[in-house]
Amino acid sequence: MYEKPPDSSSQPERVTWAVLLGGWIEFAKSSLALPDDDAGRAMRDSVADIIALQAVWFALQHLDELEPDEKGLGIDRAEVLIARHGGAIESRWQGEAMPGELSGLIEDARQALAKSQAD
Repeated sequence: MYEKPPDSSSQPERVTWAVLLGGWIEFAKSSLALPDDDAGRAMRDSVADIIALQAVWFALQHLDELEPDEKGLGIDRAEVLIARHGGAIESRWQGEAMPGELSGLIEDARQALAKSQAD
């Protein structure tokens, strides 16, 4: 959904806040063009949940940068957020086939959580 900026000696493997935010703003804007059918409405209604799950996944990738007590708190919060936002997405797609990207996103977030809990 977002692209890393080109590698440079000053910021290898870093995404700036502006690039990250800009990518999500474009994603949110693009949801306005979704069709006005059940699937389009479910996807449009899921934009905030999709962004939240991506943010949680990204944060879980950086848990090693936290102090131990903050790491535990972060894992607990990630668990709550994944349940809330993943559940909201799943409830919108009841009775319809959820796009693979969405189910993959939820699964990726759950796997990142499980990995962080095992570490």
